[in-house]
Amino acid sequence: MSVLLALVMGAMDPVWAGNAAIPSLSRAGASGFESFDHEVIAWMRRHQVPGAAIAVARNGRIVLARGYGYADIQSGRVVEPSSLFRIASVSKPITAVALLRLLESKPVDRNGEVVTLDSPIMSILDGALSEGEPLDPRWRQLTLRHLLHHTGGWDRDESFDPMLPPFSIAERLGTVPPAGPEEVIRYMLGQPLDFAPGARYAYSNFGYCLLGRIIESLSGASYERFVRDEVLEPLGIRGMRIGATLTDGRRSREVTYYHDGAAPSVFDLPYGGNGCEWAPAPYGGFALEPMDAHGGWLASASDLVRFGAAFDDAEKCPVLSEESIRAMFARPDGAAGYEADGTPLDAYYAFGWMVRPRSDRLGDPDEGLPGMANHWHAGRLAGTTSLLVRRHDGLTWAILANRGYGPDGGPLDDDIDGALHRAADAVRMWP
Repeated sequence: MSVLLALVMGAMDPVWAGNAAIPSLSRAGASGFESFDHEVIAWMRRHQVPGAAIAVARNGRIVLARGYGYADIQSGRVVEPSSLFRIASVSKPITAVALLRLLESKPVDRNGEVVTLDSPIMSILDGALSEGEPLDPRWRQLTLRHLLHHTGGWDRDESFDPMLPPFSIAERLGTVPPAGPEEVIRYMLGQPLDFAPGARYAYSNFGYCLLGRIIESLSGASYERFVRDEVLEPLGIRGMRIGATLTDGRRSREVTYYHDGAAPSVFDLPYGGNGCEWAPAPYGGFALEPMDAHGGWLASASDLVRFGAAFDDAEKCPVLSEESIRAMFARPDGAAGYEADGTPLDAYYAFGWMVRPRSDRLGDPDEGLPGMANHWHAGRLAGTTSLLVRRHDGLTWAILANRGYGPDGGPLDDDIDGALHRAADAVRMWP
């Protein structure tokens, strides 16, 4: 077994032996937030999480930024408020904001038409991505709105998730693994949709992969460059980057990711066959770079909170107009936003955000806007847990951890979500 494989699979126990204290470092909020300390540390102990970071903002100002535990167990390096973590699917709100930002500039498609949320995606994607006719003619009905709302027609529970193992597109295409976004799209053009676009909601990583390529096609820049220049830089966020799969691409402030298990390497063919190489699940069990637009970003908890709090006040937002912010949080039409009898769903997926309107606002035209609802997104990968929450009372928080699943194999974000709401409610006086 390699040193790295041993590290990510078998190095947990010494950290959790006995009742050893979990180290912590703060940049803000040195006192008055004991409830957050209590809930985070208890959660880490329950699930044997090596390291975590949290940041909390109130009315757009960061009041707490704290790291807990170990960024790297072997070296004893502790998590700092500036530590970088993979944020997995919390990348999706970033992609949604980037697209809305781009649409405000009135880009045009290949036919010279101004692009809107209801523009067909096949009129935007160019080159090899749209050569020939797709196998399923319903591809021609797909719009940007469908992709943003996860109503595009792909249901990973019915078929597969082309962005994740064990499905190997590179092997099927006969290309060098792992498959990049363009190869994934080319392959999917030859597959049937699971349902008609707009007919229902089904969470789709692939839909957000397409949005990343659409941003590139319309902007003429790489997805990462456009996001950094047009979304993050105006918000004063300079440390976020697309992450790397392997350790030789790890950033200087990035944590080590821990997972109890290995997986067939996505860099090996035949994928999963006899004699294939095995890799630590966080370092080769999946390919991070192709996940850019749906799950590839690195961030500190503080930077993620700065992003999340940017939409509290539409008049002061340097990234999106009030119209775009309204669109971002609005309830979808049809089955994505309503029960079969027309009753509004208690929670729905908007553009890159889960939204839960306050119960007294259900059906209100402004139900999803800041102050009227909670907004959030969670993310997980092998070795990664992330959660970003925007609460209706002006609080925004993010928690990031370098473990994705507990010893029992269950996800960790549900457990910490309620705990952080309790912690926020317990704060007696906010600075």
